[in-house]
Amino acid sequence: MDILIAVLLFALLMGAISFYGYRRYARPGRVFERLGAPVLEAETLGVGGLSQVPEVGWIVRVIQQVGEKVPISPDDAGVTRRDLIMAGYRSESAIKVFNGIKLTLCIVLVIMAFSIRSAIPNPVLRVVLIAFSGFMGFYLPGYMLDKRIAKRQNTIRLALPDALDMLVVSVEAGLGLDQALQHVGRELQLSHKELSEELSLVNLEMRAGKRRSEALKNLAERTGEPELQKLVAILIQSDRFGTSMGDSLRSHSDFLRVRRRQEAEERAGKVGVKLVFPIFFFILPSMLIVAAGPGLLQVFKYLFPLMKQFQG
Repeated sequence: MDILIAVLLFALLMGAISFYGYRRYARPGRVFERLGAPVLEAETLGVGGLSQVPEVGWIVRVIQQVGEKVPISPDDAGVTRRDLIMAGYRSESAIKVFNGIKLTLCIVLVIMAFSIRSAIPNPVLRVVLIAFSGFMGFYLPGYMLDKRIAKRQNTIRLALPDALDMLVVSVEAGLGLDQALQHVGRELQLSHKELSEELSLVNLEMRAGKRRSEALKNLAERTGEPELQKLVAILIQSDRFGTSMGDSLRSHSDFLRVRRRQEAEERAGKVGVKLVFPIFFFILPSMLIVAAGPGLLQVFKYLFPLMKQFQG
């Protein structure tokens, strides 16, 4: 009787969860699929599809004020500005916020190290803990920024073949390079947002009066992605020497797809080597326990009494 009640309660609970999930997620999802993508998003009302700058909170304002007090040389400021732009942070206050985060995190970690140093009996370890906390607080934001740059560059690199195919179709359909870049940036707004923003910035720079080659060079420097730099070089050379833009872009697109397939095969080839340590430390002990455990228990059960008899 108790088992029947438990099964009925479980079935009732699963039915209620399924009904709520269907009404809350599945049914609206089908309606949105029938309606299609939105024509114009609220956050992309800016020129060229670029999103508007969101309103910052009081914590960001406090960190920015702290970052304004950090002394920094013009060379270091230029390097930091370049890294922040490569990571996708183009705000004028990005350097101040980044320096404020570094200083604030450093101070917070040092204060935490001072608060727990009484639990460490060794005085040398106390000093090492405080120094390590300050070091981590100062260099951890830079490490996270480098990870952000690498992730964004990888996203742009994976989006390049699709953008190149669309660019080839646009150029062969009769559009000029400027109009083709504008069209590709608009069409990739939902699927590849990062690359769409970069192409929109190129269009804005050309509208502002910059030459096409200069705007494309700024694109390469702004992203730091080697594959995009190669694409920019191909576009500039094709425009300068008058060669076929469609053939050059198609060849580069095929090259990118072949290279991406080779990288996938390389990562697949490394899987066997990377699985050696997890198998050796986690899977193999479990298999030995399951396979040899009963036999070892029988050995211990009968061998230890025999050993005691021989000793007696």
